[in-house]
Amino acid sequence: MQLFETPDNPKPRGTEIYAAHTRNNLRIRAMTAPPHTVASRGTIVFLNGRADFVERYFETMGEMQARGFHVAGFDWRGQGGSQRLLKDHLRGHIRSYREYDEDLRAVMEGVVTKNCPGPYYALGHSTGGHILLRSLSRQTWFKKAMVTSPLLELRYGSWPKSLAFLLASIATATGFGWCYLPGFKKPPFLLRDFEGNPLTSDRKRWERDVRILQEKMELGVGGPTFAWLVASILSFKDVHTRRKGQGLNCPVMMILAGREFIVDNAASHRFAATMPGVSIVTIGHAMHEIMLENDLVRKEFLAAFDSYVG
Repeated sequence: MQLFETPDNPKPRGTEIYAAHTRNNLRIRAMTAPPHTVASRGTIVFLNGRADFVERYFETMGEMQARGFHVAGFDWRGQGGSQRLLKDHLRGHIRSYREYDEDLRAVMEGVVTKNCPGPYYALGHSTGGHILLRSLSRQTWFKKAMVTSPLLELRYGSWPKSLAFLLASIATATGFGWCYLPGFKKPPFLLRDFEGNPLTSDRKRWERDVRILQEKMELGVGGPTFAWLVASILSFKDVHTRRKGQGLNCPVMMILAGREFIVDNAASHRFAATMPGVSIVTIGHAMHEIMLENDLVRKEFLAAFDSYVG
């Protein structure tokens, strides 16, 4: 296993690469790197989003190293440099979010706690934020957690959620869960024009990540499958209902994007309203990928991080 770096996106200084193994022996690509300072303030664990890969967070990892933190990151099963689940490696596929729970456990127990000092802080983006929130009602790894643009509900567009779930459930039950959702393309998610993209207003960082995919196409993931949609909707319900009032094992700060086109911010507000210890900050001019946004957005994000972690 290795990481892929480019001249404008070097890997964090001192990086070590690991293969974490789940209980059913799936291989998860993980990495750690020490702080730039002599003394350590603990470890920041990055949990990336759907169709993401560790390389996209090198810049933010370096900023955390400069703040005195160890950093750790990994790719969820089925994406990035981790083991894929289908013969067609581009399908964004999962059967249950419990599988993602297992990925996080394998990385925390097999890599992070063995190689990085505490206290541990979590930084989850989008789908990674959702999986992190699932874990916080059971696990006690983290002192504090921050999530950017958490996926607590999708924006379904013209499709009513109930109809989307029904059709995806029928497709999955009849053996077609591996098929792409209608309207989603097979090529890796980022391989599209910058203009009109729903993720970031920063052309420089967008084109940097596109170049990474063009040179290392195997890191990419295309559209999600019917089974992914079913698993996601079931997990949304799980997070919003079964865990209501149960509480989380550490404080959480949500950083929401004011110009959000991917996830439903209203779901984050509903979650925070019923869950003690959850606060919300909205960056009004940010798009979905806050850590990969323009310099002004990132400055606000880092200021929120610094004030929160202290």
